[in-house]
Amino acid sequence: MENKVLSNVKEKAVFVWKIPSFPALFLINFIFGLSTSFFLPFSSLFGIDEVGMSNIGFGVFMTITAIGGVALSTYIAKLSDTNISRKKLLVLTALSGIVGYGLYAFLRNYFALMITGFFVLGVTAAAVPQLWAYARDVLTQSSIAKEDTPFVMNVFRMFFALSWTVGPALGAWLLQAGGFKGLFLFVVAGYLLALIAIICLLKDVSSQQVSVRAEVPSVSKYVKRPYIFGYLAAAFLLSTATSIHMLNVPQFVTKVLHGTEMDVGIIFSVAPVFEVPLMVLVGIWATKIDNAILIKIGFFTAFLYFLLFGFVSEPWQIYPLQFLSAAQVSITAGIAISYFQDFIPEAPGTATTLYMNTTQIGSTVGYLLFGFISELISYGHLIFIYTIFAGMGLAFLFLFRKQNTTSFDSGNDRVSNL
Repeated sequence: MENKVLSNVKEKAVFVWKIPSFPALFLINFIFGLSTSFFLPFSSLFGIDEVGMSNIGFGVFMTITAIGGVALSTYIAKLSDTNISRKKLLVLTALSGIVGYGLYAFLRNYFALMITGFFVLGVTAAAVPQLWAYARDVLTQSSIAKEDTPFVMNVFRMFFALSWTVGPALGAWLLQAGGFKGLFLFVVAGYLLALIAIICLLKDVSSQQVSVRAEVPSVSKYVKRPYIFGYLAAAFLLSTATSIHMLNVPQFVTKVLHGTEMDVGIIFSVAPVFEVPLMVLVGIWATKIDNAILIKIGFFTAFLYFLLFGFVSEPWQIYPLQFLSAAQVSITAGIAISYFQDFIPEAPGTATTLYMNTTQIGSTVGYLLFGFISELISYGHLIFIYTIFAGMGLAFLFLFRKQNTTSFDSGNDRVSNL
């Protein structure tokens, strides 16, 4: 039985690797993930401890930055689904990452950082959704069977997770060795490497959705569909909880549990170690099991993870809990996107960005809530607040169920009730 499973995994891996352009896409996805993992786990330490922002000031700063990401990535998504190639837009987003994080390495003025975050890194925020949409275009134009798409996209997401197995720990080491200036310069190096890979390894892929653009309903019409609204609401609530959690962990570990920056780096690196094999398994299960069931399991796992996190008293106790974090991420950050892309197959750029912008808006709310609530209660008590958000997200999945996929799925009967 074990040999059969290993043989199946090996066969699937070879199958994905042979898809045109995907080896290069795996590399770029890994680089984007690595660059992101250097900074995000330590963002609250940067704002509050390095720059000297208050908790509320940091929450506002992260909120403004996130709004820039939503606004500019939405505009870029519209361009990508019309008449500008995704490769050119990927080049633009990589360049903005180089400039933005280069400025972060030297700027310590609150308003200068905010302007850079909104305008420059707001463009960079479109990098990952555009890369995912590019991958979806490649799959659409290939001979890959539609039922294999969730597996392929989950493996694609796995390479992003793979970068997080080493990124936060390496980021912690860089932070201790060279401070935030050295850390940001390494992020710049990552985006420079991604830029070179995009220019040299990717080719322009025609966007088939251009010809049907006039027939695609507006975003507001999609969101008015009850099951799409419910799905996005659930994603919003979980994203809110997750963003509060990410900002809260470094403060909770260093100020409540009296741990170190390296403890923070290890904590953020442990989960991706489990995510890599879990994403392969979830991708295989997604071809055989109703994706809606898997997504509900993912949301329940997230709720359980946050709930148990609130009871830890030592940094090491967090390490085994990261398996639950890996399990929920393997689902909610993997098949969840490809599942939603099937709702709007004629405009994958718009679908991907709509989903990611919903989660980004959730993150924005989370940033603001972290700043204000952490001024009123302890970092430990804050955990139970965002645990409630995750529970509400799970409830939305049960309250709003998808009954018919005909108008969105173009005949794909596998996508069922949510």
